[in-house]
Amino acid sequence: MKNLVTRFKNDDSGATAIEYGLIAGLVAVVIVTALVLLGPKLQGVFTTITNALPA
Repeated sequence: MKNLVTRFKNDDSGATAIEYGLIAGLVAVVIVTALVLLGPKLQGVFTTITNALPA
């Protein structure tokens, strides 16, 4: 029983999973923010390309 408690106390795998989840969440926030800020500029670029193509 003491061995089980010691192993549980020293297990860091849950903390690692939480850290990876936080990093993934931060990356998602950065991507969404970049798309929101750059969206109108990208729309202008694609509109210009569409207008330049022959019908």
